[in-house]
Amino acid sequence: MDLLKDLKITKALAYASGTATREGAILDMSGYEGVLMIVTCATLASSAVGDIHAEQDSAVGGGTMADLLGTAIAIADDDDDQIFVLDICKPLERYVRVVVTKNGANAQAESAIYIQYGPGNKPQVNTVADLVTVETHISPIEGTK
Repeated sequence: MDLLKDLKITKALAYASGTATREGAILDMSGYEGVLMIVTCATLASSAVGDIHAEQDSAVGGGTMADLLGTAIAIADDDDDQIFVLDICKPLERYVRVVVTKNGANAQAESAIYIQYGPGNKPQVNTVADLVTVETHISPIEGTK
């Protein structure tokens, strides 16, 4: 019943605003079936356009990252405060990342996380000092928080 034992949560992009395209952290998919790449944008400037898409590579450093066909989700200037999710199931190469493409003229702010699923080894440990804090509460009773 504890879903967190079947998932691995990793920060992909810290919250930041700007006009330049941003590349998420390179994620090692070894031992996982897939990953949800979740991007959330704040208020977008008028005329801001872009997309999110996924890339993959067989090299650990990501020096030859290549776009994954059909993964682009358009971001329009009226998509304020929306959440965009790419589900990359069974990537063909070991390393993946999310990319947020911007038009270079209008600032937008976004952040992103990865949620890997289908681990070969369980349980997963999600608490990482100063990055991810996780608590599980099973059948908590009412009372002071």
